[in-house]
Amino acid sequence: MDAAELSRWTRFAAKGGIGRCTAVQDCVAESGDDLMFLKEDEIIVLMHLPGDTGEYLGYCEGVVGRFHGAHVRFHGKLKRPVMTKRSSTST
Repeated sequence: MDAAELSRWTRFAAKGGIGRCTAVQDCVAESGDDLMFLKEDEIIVLMHLPGDTGEYLGYCEGVVGRFHGAHVRFHGKLKRPVMTKRSSTST
């Protein structure tokens, strides 16, 4: 993930992402893309990753990474993401 993409996800997390969840177990990152967290950590859900793997992109303790939905308890129904492009305001 490049710096610009990381910055966008961090700003989205600051706005609450698409929902929140709490870790039900410790999870150690197995690759550079994985999110590491401890039981009872709160995670901001950024998006449901494509495919049928049950994986999500999340934000915890200043880090963005992938995690599996089986390792967390969701606080409620996740919001539907709205994808928009920023428009230029220059004339």
